[in-house]
Parts: sequence; C-alpha cells; structure tokens
Amino acid sequence: MLTDFVGVIIDGTSYGAMLFVIALGLSITLGLMGFVNLAHTAVAMFGGYFLVTLVNQLAWPFFVSVAVVVVVIALASLVLERVVYAPFYRATALDQSLLTFGLMLMAGGIVHYFWGSSQQAVRVPEYLEGRWYLGDLSISKYRLMLLGTGMALLALLNWGLDSTRLGAMIRASVDNQRIAASMGIPVKRVFMIAFAIGSGLAALGGALGAEVLGLDPAFATRTLVLCLLVVVLGGAGSVNGTFFAAMLLGICDIGSKYYVPEFGAFMIYVLMAVVLLYRPQGLYSLVARRRAA
Repeated sequence: MLTDFVGVIIDGTSYGAMLFVIALGLSITLGLMGFVNLAHTAVAMFGGYFLVTLVNQLAWPFFVSVAVVVVVIALASLVLERVVYAPFYRATALDQSLLTFGLMLMAGGIVHYFWGSSQQAVRVPEYLEGRWYLGDLSISKYRLMLLGTGMALLALLNWGLDSTRLGAMIRASVDNQRIAASMGIPVKRVFMIAFAIGSGLAALGGALGAEVLGLDPAFATRTLVLCLLVVVLGGAGSVNGTFFAAMLLGICDIGSKYYVPEFGAFMIYVLMAVVLLYRPQGLYSLVARRRAA
C-alpha cells in the first residue's frame, strides 16, 4: 500500500513537472504580458512533432534534437510575435482569444496534413527506457528525468527573474510600461524576449511530454485545458504558483485515476472548483500582488 502511494506521488509529480514546463510559457504571456495566447499549446505540439522528425526519421541524438527544437521554435516565435501577436496587444481579451484559438485550429490542420492523424511515438534513448527498482517500488527513468527537468527550470527561472538584468527589465516593464520606457528600457524588445522564452519552454514541454501525453493533431486542444487549469490555479504570471499548481494537478490526476478510476477523469475539475472558492485569484497571482502593492 505504501509502495503504491509513493509510486503515485512520483508519477504525479513527474506528470506535474511536464505540465509546469508547458504551462509556464502561457503563464508568462498571460501574466507578464497581459496577452491571452490560446495557441500556446500548438507551439508545444510542433515541438513534439519536430522532435519526432529529428529523432525518428533523421536519427539525431535525443537531447541534441531537443535543444535544436527549443532554439529554432524560440527564434521563429520572434518573427511570429512581431507579425501576428504584437498588433493585438491592445485588443480585447475576446479578440485575442479568437485570434489565437483560430491559430491553434490551423496548427492542428497543418500537423494533420504533414504528419497524418495517427499517434506518433518518440524514440527514447536506451538509458531513459525502463524502470529503476527499489525493493517493491519501481520508478520510470523517463518520468524521473521529467521531474528533474521541471525542478531545474523552476530554480533557473526564479534566479533569472530575481537576479539578472533581463529579469529586472521584465519585471519593470510589466509593472509600468511607460515608466520603464522613460528609464531607457526597450519594452518592445523585452516583450519579444519574454515571448520567445515562453515559446521555447512550450517547445521543450511538448518535446519531452510527447512520450507521456501522446502526440496527435488533437494534442494542442487536449493540452490547452490542462494548461489553463494550471494557470488559473497557480495565478497568471507566477513561476512558483504555476509550479505548485501543476504538481497539485498532476498528483490529483494520477492519484484519482489510480484509486478511484471511475471518477478520475473529472477530479481535477473538482480540485479547481474547491481552490477557486477559497483563492479566486489563484494560489500566487501576480495580478493580486500588483494590486496589493
């Protein structure tokens, strides 16, 4: 019984770490930039498909392929941000939602055309296959890698936002764009960089998460619901809030499907309702902190 419980916690936290990596970019664009980007998970989907192409078809090394995917998508997003998204920064949330939801549907059609409708599987390196056994407890090597990646990104992003010049410029631009611009901060360039970072994180999450979530043309739509839950629960713009919300949802989802499989599909929505009853602003909302200040 204890072994099963520990296994659920490990699988749940690794699943949550994957959701954290994908949802973090959405939290950045929504909380830091005030932009509703429902096409964010489409970027994650392309990250997964590009990884499949590089690893399965071109036989590139797994982690080299992951790095290439992240860099290429982050750079491509710089153009996309200026051409498509920037003109809508001052638009209403409804206009932003309609634009980005349409882009997400278009992305699904593009994936269907080039890669087909069947589910794709990523060829994982041998050293990440299988499980480690500690007595009666078995731990997936791949899921443990996901958990380690999520923890490393949490530490790196907290350090970057708190201790680097770029992090200071991002925080200043978010608090008051006009004052930041008057101080010589290139606000447009800062937002471009923040958008590229968010897109790169989405690509990383989609590439690493394809093995767990399954990769097909419906990936973006299916994952969007989970990412929105994470952002709503964690509070838009909060790195730590996004992390803890993703962990909470991951453990709840895996645990409920293991212990009460007949109710497992909707237990995460029950969790969201309970949390929002007591914390409607999310666990750690940047917007709430800004208003309090």
